[in-house]
Amino acid sequence: MPFVIPAQPEPLKAERAQTALVVIDMQNGYLSKGGYLDLAGFDVSGSPPVVERAARVLQAARRAGLFVVHAQNGWSESLAEAGPPTSPMWHKSNPLKYMRANPGSQLLIRGTWDHAIVDELKPLPHEPVVHKPRYSAFAGTNLEMLLRAHGITTLVFVGVNTNVCVETAVRDAFHHEFFAVMVADATLQAGSQAVFDVSVFNIQKFFGWTSTTDEMVGLLDGLAPP
Repeated sequence: MPFVIPAQPEPLKAERAQTALVVIDMQNGYLSKGGYLDLAGFDVSGSPPVVERAARVLQAARRAGLFVVHAQNGWSESLAEAGPPTSPMWHKSNPLKYMRANPGSQLLIRGTWDHAIVDELKPLPHEPVVHKPRYSAFAGTNLEMLLRAHGITTLVFVGVNTNVCVETAVRDAFHHEFFAVMVADATLQAGSQAVFDVSVFNIQKFFGWTSTTDEMVGLLDGLAPP
């Protein structure tokens, strides 16, 4: 079923059977007090409304019958996927640096509270979860295989953080020949409002499209039942 996504810088045509929602890193570590981002000194006070808006988009996508994929960032307890000092990830990852400075801490380690997806966006049993060891949901994962197998050509993104994992996934989606739409107000940046604004600019000008929660939910709820 064809439809038109209300988006900036222009509306985008899509097909329901070829459109997927990708939920990026909606984990305690990124959204909750006492989580990795909070411990690293970032402001997470804006999380509750973003969680609420992302959950609205998720519920609408489920009602509309869209394919839903969750991306979850982290590593095994051994940190084998994180890499040693020969990897740039070892040097640039804030949770890895925090854990080295605070022995015994476990940030974004699989099976921990920090790694867990928040209750409001828990995956349903049939919704695949892509475990990603890098910022991009495409790096070292089976995400592209899942999307191609389901005939997906258009991706709708919600999640965190706008300027890191979400923007990186949108950029990689572009380079893998997917049409990408970020629901901007259903994302939260790591940093100031200026950082968020730059990500929106980059996506609109170079890599994809942006929309809003109200626009996306209104569109999806206006579709005929799947």
